[in-house]
Amino acid sequence: MIKSGTTPIIKSKTSVRKPISKSDGTGLKIIPLGGLHEIGKNTCVFEYDDEIILLDAGLAFPTDGMHGVNIVLPDVTYLRENRHKIKGMIVTHGHEDHIGGIPFHLKQFDVPVIYGPRLAMALLQGKLEEAGVSDRTELRTVRPREIVRIGKSFLVEYIRNTHSIADSFTVAINTPVGVVIHTGDFKVDHTPVDGEFFDFQRLAEYGEKGVHCLLSDSTNAESPGFTPSESSVYPNLERIFAQAPGRILVTTFASSVHRLNIILSIAQKQGRAVAVVGRSMLNVIAHARNLGYIKCRDDLFIPLNSLRDTPDDKVLILTTGSQGEPLSALTRIAHGAHRQISIKRGDTVVFSANPIPGNTIAVVNTIDKLMMLGANVIYGRDKGIHVSGHGCQEDQKLMLALTRPKFFVPVHGEHRMLVKHSQTAQSMGIPAENMIIIDNGDVVELTPNSIAVIDKVKAGIEPVDSSRTGVVKDDVMRERRQLAEDGVITVAVAIDLNGQLIAKPKIHFRGVVTSVDHEVLNKSMTQAIENTLKDYWSELARSFEGQKEIDWVGVETQVERAIERSLKRELQPNNPLVVLLMNTPEGNIILSDENTPEEESATSTTAPQATGRRRTRTAARVAS
Repeated sequence: MIKSGTTPIIKSKTSVRKPISKSDGTGLKIIPLGGLHEIGKNTCVFEYDDEIILLDAGLAFPTDGMHGVNIVLPDVTYLRENRHKIKGMIVTHGHEDHIGGIPFHLKQFDVPVIYGPRLAMALLQGKLEEAGVSDRTELRTVRPREIVRIGKSFLVEYIRNTHSIADSFTVAINTPVGVVIHTGDFKVDHTPVDGEFFDFQRLAEYGEKGVHCLLSDSTNAESPGFTPSESSVYPNLERIFAQAPGRILVTTFASSVHRLNIILSIAQKQGRAVAVVGRSMLNVIAHARNLGYIKCRDDLFIPLNSLRDTPDDKVLILTTGSQGEPLSALTRIAHGAHRQISIKRGDTVVFSANPIPGNTIAVVNTIDKLMMLGANVIYGRDKGIHVSGHGCQEDQKLMLALTRPKFFVPVHGEHRMLVKHSQTAQSMGIPAENMIIIDNGDVVELTPNSIAVIDKVKAGIEPVDSSRTGVVKDDVMRERRQLAEDGVITVAVAIDLNGQLIAKPKIHFRGVVTSVDHEVLNKSMTQAIENTLKDYWSELARSFEGQKEIDWVGVETQVERAIERSLKRELQPNNPLVVLLMNTPEGNIILSDENTPEEESATSTTAPQATGRRRTRTAARVAS
């Protein structure tokens, strides 16, 4: 239930890593676990004495090489090990790269209380209930300029900013060493769609009193000028919608509440009924309407099954899939795989979003598919139908001018963005020795007179597959990558008690590309197995008090090595995954201590066939 809240160093324009310094243990520790040298999974730890607060806990999306991975989380080993210190969390806004990781983390450790804006808390409440962890924390909403105390050391004030989602905040964290301002994601929008203006006055008041350290969004640090207002896309979208002869399909980020509000407003003005496709889009619109951030009539919306009864020039379909996500509604429509919607000639598809890094190919492929089906697809930066939610250089200068920090740390961006932002800060008069460029896992100590990296904690990624039930470990990821690149070979071997092959090995190739004939490989591996059994059997099979002891684990190991050597010789440079299935008769074998007396008696017969029982050992090894 949601409750209302109460009370390296830059030298001569070049980035250099600052060496780890000694600590006297009296400073504020700032530990980013995500969001540095990357886009996404923004997660930051603030620690003083024995108290920890978290600022956001987001996720990222997988790269092409992460086969079967659905989302990427930061490694939170440090938080698991220090869970007893966690006093609470502050959330800046409701984007997935800031709140998407919270349900997963709550399965590993409790967070006593989470403070955040209304929209973010409404979206988070649903995520927690779906994940079954809503009892692991308490959600409290905050409003502009509201101050909350977390633990003994932290007093946090929420300051309204402007971004691509409604209800976005910068936070001022009052600590024993001074005021630290974290901008969250922001841009300077003087004509916000929702009329909620950036609270420059409050930032300036903090700047006048003295800001000890500023941590600022660096996403658009390479772009000069100001980021255009969200309102600037309205006339362009309105013109495109008016010129569309038939149905309109619009895709954008589901969490871009301001953009959704603009699209729905134009649809209502032009008399088009709106069908919404995509679970996340439906969820965000429902919460935003409930909280008043989207205002439109109830009868504007129609169910999907009413599309066939509505004239094409009176239809607008709002859908997810702006990033070419494989399972998104628009991608399925483009591939003809959606059950209720198919493209027809005369449709206009509008991409009111730019591809984020890593998604360009997927987006382009989707656009191609839509065009092949006869749709008129409108996309690209030159169309003026998308603006960023992050500030460019002039926005960043205004933040620096208002806060006038003593120390500065660029955050939320790839390395080149952090470097450029630090150069912008130098141009604003902040000394190079008062800035530091850091990476995920760096432990930054902030004292009244210094800032330094004093340690490094474990940081990295925890990939989660589509089951969302567990982390995909490194060895599993390596095997998936190997399967995708080189395929798999399955070898079934049956060996008798004399170390002889009972039958010719069964060898199956899946996804293995080779110029060598499979029969040649079969013959080579069979010969290698026979030679190995001949060479090692005397060492692996011995008699003891009239019974034969066979080290089947040792046999398995030697057979695997023989297969791997044979494949390495024949398939270089390919490196397929090898799966060995080894069948061994159990007669005359001393089994483990887990056997019952009856089982011991049954396995001590002199003839293997007397028991009619077989044991199967299975092993998977990666060829070296």
